[in-house]
Amino acid sequence: MSALFTPFTLRGLTLPNRIVVSPMCQYSAEDGCATDWHLIHLGQFALSGAGLLILEATGVEPVGRISPACLGLYDDATEAALRRVVEAIRRWSPMPLGIQLGHAGRKASTRPSWEVRGERTRWLLPADGGWATVGPSALPFGPGWPTPGELDAAGMDRIVAAFAQAASRTARLGLDLIEIHGAHGYLISSFLSPLANRRKDDHGGSLENRMRFPLRIAAAVREAFTPDRPVGMRFNGTDWADGGITPEEAVAFARALREVRLDYCDVSSGGNAEVRIPLAPGYQVPFAERVRRESGMATMAVGLIREPEQAEAVIAGGRADLVALGRAMLHDPRWPWHAAEALGASVQVAPQYWRGATRAGVPHFDTRPAEATRV
Repeated sequence: MSALFTPFTLRGLTLPNRIVVSPMCQYSAEDGCATDWHLIHLGQFALSGAGLLILEATGVEPVGRISPACLGLYDDATEAALRRVVEAIRRWSPMPLGIQLGHAGRKASTRPSWEVRGERTRWLLPADGGWATVGPSALPFGPGWPTPGELDAAGMDRIVAAFAQAASRTARLGLDLIEIHGAHGYLISSFLSPLANRRKDDHGGSLENRMRFPLRIAAAVREAFTPDRPVGMRFNGTDWADGGITPEEAVAFARALREVRLDYCDVSSGGNAEVRIPLAPGYQVPFAERVRRESGMATMAVGLIREPEQAEAVIAGGRADLVALGRAMLHDPRWPWHAAEALGASVQVAPQYWRGATRAGVPHFDTRPAEATRV
């Protein structure tokens, strides 16, 4: 039996397999509202046979969006727009759906990467349609980047409340899971990293202090979301830079997340400094493996996981409990089908697609109706 295609339970949600469609920024929203692009983009992955689909990084307040074209979930209009997409997907697919809630902090107010050409900068100033950014300290992300405003107590309270409100809206939408974005140098990540956090108060300095604000957010989201549905966090296993987050700190943070009743860790890396990351297949898996082994938390591995055999080895070897795929799914939206064929397993396929779900004329797919099971 393929380990990749065994069920996995988080709190009251049982996933049919260990394949997760990773959040993928699409820069295609309008004033924070989901559009037809999201219906098309997410709809194809909802028919992929994966165990879980997580919607892209979604800002909990307007200034928390990575770009003006990013999704938000902070008012009735953004909630209604996302409801349209979710209800359409639910009509045709039983796949569990999650959302990644985040705040971009000092890396907010940017252009989509494909719009950065010639002398155009990645960041957007207020005069160009952007906004003033915030962070743990008044330190720009890199040379030329705008200097963020240092968050005071009132600003932190506002953002904690925004995360909680977004979690309540997520519950109203009927989504199955929340992942908090605490990686890649965005707001939570920047509080955790000494590279971005130079505060002299009780939110800076020691790891205990640097974790204080991220843990407040985690606890608020857990409290506001449906009790039987899981909440996890994506965070860095390393910053790939001297003086940044270390694997030891990542383990300690995972243990602290467990204390505030989070259910899993999605372990990524980088984004707090402009450094060259040593990219290679599965390059972040060792961080997920260590967090899993030393914290006891369920973990999700992400980062250049492309081949079915590679994903199978991660799960079968106990290196992570779930694998999240982004680029591989963009390249092949039927990746779970092909993985099932390669590993002799099965996935659910919509009846409209049954004629295509074979290999050399031999069915490898479960065509019986199935539901994500809550217990």
